[in-house]
Amino acid sequence: MTQSYYINKPFKFLLLLFVLIGTTGLAQNLKRTAPKWWFGLSGAANFNTYEGTTQLLNPSITVPTAFHKGKGVKPYASLLTEYRPNKTVGFMLNVAYDNRGGKFEEVIAPCNCPANLSTELSYVAVEPSFRLAPFSNALYFYIGPTFNFNIVKTFSYDQNKQYYIKGDWNALRKTMISAQAGLGIDIPVSKKASATQMTISPFASFQTNLFQAPRTIESWTVYTIRAGIALKFGTGKPAAIALVPTPATVVPVVTPIVIIEKDVQFSVRAPKFIPAQRPVRESFPIRHSVFFNAGSVEIPSRYILLNASAAASFKEEQLQEDQPSNLSNGRSARQLAVYYNVLNITGSRMRASSTTTIVLTGSSDNHPEEGKQMAENVKLYLVTNFGIEPVRINTVGRDKPVIPSELPGGTRELPLLREGDRRVDITSNSPELMYQIGGKSTPFMKPVEIRAFQRNPLDSHVIFTVDGASTAYKNWYVDLTDENNRVQNYGPFTNDQASIPGTVILGSSLQGNYKVVMTAQTNAGLTVKKESFVSLIKAEDPKQEGLRYSILFDFDKSTTIESYENFLIEVVCPLITDNATVIIHGHTDIIGESAYNMILSKERAVSAQKIIIRNMEKAGKKGIRYENYGFGEEANMSPFENNYPEERFYNRTVIIDIIPDK
Repeated sequence: MTQSYYINKPFKFLLLLFVLIGTTGLAQNLKRTAPKWWFGLSGAANFNTYEGTTQLLNPSITVPTAFHKGKGVKPYASLLTEYRPNKTVGFMLNVAYDNRGGKFEEVIAPCNCPANLSTELSYVAVEPSFRLAPFSNALYFYIGPTFNFNIVKTFSYDQNKQYYIKGDWNALRKTMISAQAGLGIDIPVSKKASATQMTISPFASFQTNLFQAPRTIESWTVYTIRAGIALKFGTGKPAAIALVPTPATVVPVVTPIVIIEKDVQFSVRAPKFIPAQRPVRESFPIRHSVFFNAGSVEIPSRYILLNASAAASFKEEQLQEDQPSNLSNGRSARQLAVYYNVLNITGSRMRASSTTTIVLTGSSDNHPEEGKQMAENVKLYLVTNFGIEPVRINTVGRDKPVIPSELPGGTRELPLLREGDRRVDITSNSPELMYQIGGKSTPFMKPVEIRAFQRNPLDSHVIFTVDGASTAYKNWYVDLTDENNRVQNYGPFTNDQASIPGTVILGSSLQGNYKVVMTAQTNAGLTVKKESFVSLIKAEDPKQEGLRYSILFDFDKSTTIESYENFLIEVVCPLITDNATVIIHGHTDIIGESAYNMILSKERAVSAQKIIIRNMEKAGKKGIRYENYGFGEEANMSPFENNYPEERFYNRTVIIDIIPDK
């Protein structure tokens, strides 16, 4: 929404008030000399409205979620002087106590709890104005600058009554120049023949910080509609006054044509302390499928196949030992190396549990017999290299998997979907092989626990959120300017969120303060700018491990979250301690529309978070902070590439990062 809309709306109100007051006026046929000088006092109510972005309260306090809108009703009182050399023009001067305080609209903090911010913001105001009374009645208008000298600048921040902070704003202008416009009507209340004249003057005005915002940082703006009454005294020669009713004066109301753009809120989530990496203990789920290349029934070479000698000494624990993380742009080859041992993990577990049996279901759209041949080749590897008895392995051939990717009637992106359906699935009722939670089996094998160093963990990222950008804007950019006026440019972005690692922004610097300017192009071709501010400091890499768990999704998204509810309740929730941070982020593969995938990833993450919050409340855990993100198919944030079907399956995920209390 453009600034012209906010300014125009109050003036519509004032113009309407002009008409209502003008229609009730009486023409005063004055037969005495009117006073030229008037003195008095006034009292009023300030109806304050807040817009913009407010997040950095002072150098030591940056709240986790930005505030945008707010309002408040506060007092105003002044001593006044007026000089009226004639009936039409004059000058006014008010010296006033002007309170612009109020309360911001409640926001939801990352802990998924309400946060409130209120302020006491008051000034000594000097307000010179030009006075104009163009009509024959007592209605007058005035306009002029205001000079405000700050005397109170406190704020109060309350987050779910968990903690309460009171302090002073920083970067608040000690002197602020703004503007006002208003109207009033002088109603005589003294005797007609009295030398000392007294009037009561109801008035209304509009104040705007059109020239200067209250602070030198961020984009907090204050608009005020003021309504009150003034008592004025002047000295003149008494004379008879004839009051003659006159027709109402009608001031035409002209409504400007304003193109109103949808108001889109911009906020920045920035951790104050930035670790470059964090040790992570990850419970990595093993997808129970081996994906085959088109036109071949042989196990693909990307899977790790051992000869009989190496298979005899293979132990799953080898995959759990510390190894270089081999991370690149947030994607992990470390985890895929574990998955590509899926047949060796299966053989090792079957060898350790002599009663375990499995079913290998091969699927090929060419013919079920080809699917069965794929399954037979997997069986041959397990029997020959790991020494598993053939009777413990049953093979089945199908044209489609039990849960297919290609749905009936589908016509889009069929080659990618069919790649995902050409596979051999491993199923079993054995708890030694498969992951069974709450007495129910899942289609996923027991996870492998691996340790690695996670570079640029998500809690070290600066998250830029532009709510509704995907529909309101063609694209948007972010410019960050440091204290030395060096500018970094990021974009263009088209989704509602963008994420940049804090270490990338800081570069070689240990810390930095940045002015953030978001520039967007609307669908109507207009340019919109919004501002914020972030302060970043590099931190020593933490030594305490974080925990990571993943939920994998098939195309049957509704039953997947249900099957993982017990996993979340029984495995994940007990590991979340008081005051921990839980970051839940959803992802998708590249199949389907980008906008739909963004919504889908967010829905999946929200569903998982609801289960966790509900059980944390039952357990009486306190101080837990939640962050929830949906990244869709965004390449820079995807856990894996999208070249192979197994990578796309692993990208259909919700990842839960548990960061202990610092």
